[in-house]
Order: sequence, then structure tokens, then C-alpha cells
Amino acid sequence: MQLIDGKEVAAALRREIATEVAEMVARGERTPHLVAILVGNDGASQTYVGHKEKCCGEVGFRSTVLRLPAETGEADLLDEIERLNGDDDVDGFIVQLPLPKHIDEQKIIEAIDPRKDVDGFHPENVGRMVMGLPAFVSATPDGILQLLRYYKIPTAGKHCVVIGRSNIVGRPVANLLSQKGWDCTVTMCHSRTENLAEVVATGDIVIAALGKAEFVIADMIKPGAVVIDVGITRVPDPQKKSGFRLVGDVKFDEVAPKCSYITPVPGGVGPMTIISLMRNTLRARQLR
Repeated sequence: MQLIDGKEVAAALRREIATEVAEMVARGERTPHLVAILVGNDGASQTYVGHKEKCCGEVGFRSTVLRLPAETGEADLLDEIERLNGDDDVDGFIVQLPLPKHIDEQKIIEAIDPRKDVDGFHPENVGRMVMGLPAFVSATPDGILQLLRYYKIPTAGKHCVVIGRSNIVGRPVANLLSQKGWDCTVTMCHSRTENLAEVVATGDIVIAALGKAEFVIADMIKPGAVVIDVGITRVPDPQKKSGFRLVGDVKFDEVAPKCSYITPVPGGVGPMTIISLMRNTLRARQLR
């Protein structure tokens, strides 16, 4: 069994991006500029945006965070998006989710210029991705592909079982792995899948993205499978100073011995999400 080290892969990609940015600066070009809009005071969102700011600094990007109060109206947020769409100094921007309940998230996503949609959530980017056309791919699916590529894990002809059908992870990663170049045979499972455990046990590659702590157990994994754990959940742990520990969708201790490769939680897929956002921002700058 080999651990798939997301921190190591993210660090290698971060160095590649920093080198490209340094070359841009040497040619007298403007550095990429990423903007994040943060509405309200959600603690997890603030932490995540802080990580993005730090990573921007490490790769040489210019970073701006627009912090708006929780009571910001939908129309005001749409006005801010329209301003950023027209700002030639901004290469890409994101609206950090979740948004306050009085704001329609889908309406906000669709208002972003697809050319600056570095989160890859706009329907135009999703549609282009489904058709195998150049597009900004959302961070987690892209991060999963980068992990498979870095570790040279064979995918052609393999049976990949994706557990979860969200528009952010399950659907896009299933589509991408079925495309030419990856060439997996993909089965997407969900809460209505009959004989779920038996289906998962046929997977050469299993991607768990359902958001249920330690749902995948050893009996659901065939020997030698590759397991990618996307989930992350806080569970109470009185022995920890914080009072909790982080676990994935996979019961790691019992599943890991059966695997050829497996991602840990934390330290697997998680570090890749921000680096994928950086990759999209660099590409947005290059296209401009």
C-alpha cells in the first residue's frame, strides 16, 4: 500500500506555477490577479479564503479579497460581479460558497463571466468540460486527476466507481475519467443504488465523495484497488485538544491494507483543491 501524498503533489505543482509566473515577470508581463468575494462570517469560508491568499503569495499572484457583510443583498452582489467581469486587471475571481440563504447561489454562479470563472462552476465551463473541450474544471475533480497523473496510476480500461453524484465532485470526475486519455469505464453510485457495497467492490479505482464519515469499509474494497477519499468530516474526539478529529468517507485503518494506493484525510485530496484554483487562474491570465 502506498499513500498518495497530496501535500507533496501540491508543492510540486506550486513550484511549477511559481516558475511560470517568474518567467512572465521577466518578460515584463503582468502577474495573474485572483479575486475572492467573501459574503458573511462563515468560519470555514474565511479559513479557506485565507489559504488561497497564502498560496497566491507563494506562487507570485496578486490576490484581493472583497469582504462583504452577511446582509449584502443579491442585487448588490450581482453588481459587484458585473464590475469584476469588466475589470481588465482581474484575470479570475470566485464567490466563496456557501452564500447566505437569501442569495440564490445558482444565479450568482451564472452571472460570472465564464472566461473568469476559475472555480469552473459556470454552466458554460461545465458544458465544455462534458464535451471534452478546453474549459476551467472545478478544483476537486481536477485535483483528483492530478494525483492520478503524478503517481502514474493506470486508468485506461479500469473500472472506476464514483460514490456520490454532486455537481461539484461526483458528476464531473465521473465524466472526466470516461473521456479519451483517461479511458475508464465509470459507474456512478448514489443513495438509490441497489447493492451498493457489491458495486463498489468491483472498482479498480474507487472515488468516495458522498460526505458520510467512514462509510466505505474494507468489505467494499477489492484487493489492490486505488481509493481516493474526497470526504472530510469532523467527529468528536475528547483526546484531541480541539475536541474533534478529521476523517474521510473511507474507514482508513481497515481499508488501507487492502489498497495499492490510498489518499489520507487530511493531506490527500484537500491540498490539491487550492493548487487547482491557482492552475486555472494562471491559465485565465495566459488566455487573456
